[in-house]
Amino acid sequence: MQSKSDSYAAAGVDITAGYRAVELMKQHIARTVIRTKASDIGGFGGLFPLDLSETKRPVLVSGTDGVGTKLKLAFLLDKHNTVGIDCVAMCVNDVICCGAKPLFFLDYIACGKNVPEKIEQIVGGVCEGCVQAGCELIGGETAEMPGFYPIDEYDLAGFSVGVVDQEKIIDKTTMRPGDVMIAIPSSGVHSNGFSLVRKVFDVEHCDLTSPVEALGGASLGETLLTPTKIYVKPLLALLKEVNVKGISHITGGGFYENMPRSIPDGLGVKIKTADVRVLPIFDLIQKVGGISTHDMFNTFNMGVGMSVVVAPDDVDRALEILRSSGEDAYVIGEIKEAKDKIELC
Repeated sequence: MQSKSDSYAAAGVDITAGYRAVELMKQHIARTVIRTKASDIGGFGGLFPLDLSETKRPVLVSGTDGVGTKLKLAFLLDKHNTVGIDCVAMCVNDVICCGAKPLFFLDYIACGKNVPEKIEQIVGGVCEGCVQAGCELIGGETAEMPGFYPIDEYDLAGFSVGVVDQEKIIDKTTMRPGDVMIAIPSSGVHSNGFSLVRKVFDVEHCDLTSPVEALGGASLGETLLTPTKIYVKPLLALLKEVNVKGISHITGGGFYENMPRSIPDGLGVKIKTADVRVLPIFDLIQKVGGISTHDMFNTFNMGVGMSVVVAPDDVDRALEILRSSGEDAYVIGEIKEAKDKIELC
């Protein structure tokens, strides 16, 4: 039996819309089921049956994040079925940096008004992200908060939990001078730096839908809203066969903040900016915004979504595995003895 409160509805919260949204999203959630579910969506907690029969010393790894101000583009374009992919990607791409396989995901949507069809689109994107990552959506929360959020806006966040055998956790202390850094391309701006992007293009007042020659005929809105690439499956394939010494997810802070996190003290990576396969959208951002090259590499992924470090003897095999997984990976730098963990030249 569904409950109904006329007084709550008069205050701007329609709890029956929440029930409708849950019913609409169930078809999407079913796509993410990998194991026999221990509970249905709608309970007080998400249950996940954990099989550790092949894991000697399991370590749980968690990651949490949101989509940030990229959501403003979704509002302007009234397109809500991709930002959920971003939300999943920002979490599971962090989890895989430890060598962990994501197991499950939960989301949180806070909105000014619960429009079931819009919530369905958002959760549909979350489910697509979970399918791409090979994890299950086991629960979530939708909060209708009139007066706190504008009626047509929302925020989206989530978290993922993964597992890795302790002996298989990525150990950056094994890195040595002469090791090689490999770049795995991004799909675009991903989900970081959008406060600067929005300022550069003045997105609330610019043309987001017309073809742009510099973007190969794609529109600015379409390009910016391209969802974050999920790297879990290609990296899991790589980890099965190659000793990976470091993985970096290139998010906010760009190269300068993220790559050093996977490099031990006393070592650094030298990268020639000319060797980076910069995507057209970043050239356009830099040109329109008059942004220095340093600030571009210190803010955006510049076309590199993830980086991995392997021994020289493993480079060819690593590239083969990644390319066979659909990633056009390439060598981007070399590990050297250095005080500074990153040198862009």
